[in-house]
Order: sequence, then structure tokens, then C-alpha cells
Amino acid sequence: MDSIDIVETAAALATAWSSRSVGNVGTARVNVLRMDGNPVREEAHGRDEILLVLDGRLELLVEGAEVTVGAGGMYRVPAGARHAVRPGSRGTLVILEESGV
Repeated sequence: MDSIDIVETAAALATAWSSRSVGNVGTARVNVLRMDGNPVREEAHGRDEILLVLDGRLELLVEGAEVTVGAGGMYRVPAGARHAVRPGSRGTLVILEESGV
């Protein structure tokens, strides 16, 4: 596998909050996306999700609690936890999630 510039890949995405898969680690899929400051509605997943902020800041509401993750920070959203992106989230986000394979 060749080296991938994650920040460049995210910046090239036509639409913010539209992720692109850049690879797999075991059964986990590695996605990258660009955050643009807009909120994203609440959702929940059947598996844990790891959120890694490469640059910028991610503002979350997880099960009613406000969570801020800065550049270089990581946050694990537990399986089944209701979470939403709050306004003001900007930068590059890497998401690791089990693919269910």
C-alpha cells in the first residue's frame, strides 16, 4: 500500500461530512472526512467508533454530554451511544469503525 496524505484526501472531498474509505486494519475500516462547521444530526451505531481529529476541532454531544476533541485528540464512541456533531466542528477527521466482516 502506498502512503496516503490524509489531510489532502479530506480536503479534496467534494462534500463535507462525506467520508472516504482509505483502507482497512483487520476488520476495521479507516475513513477520512472534512468537517465544515455545520452540525450533523444524532445517530448511533452497533459497534464502537474511534474518532481521531488530525487538525481542527470536533464538537460532539454524546448521550447528552458535550465533548470537545482537539487536534491530535481521539475519542471512542461506545456502541449504541447516541451522538451528534455540534456546530463549530472544523478540520480533518479520521474514523475507525468495525466493518462487520
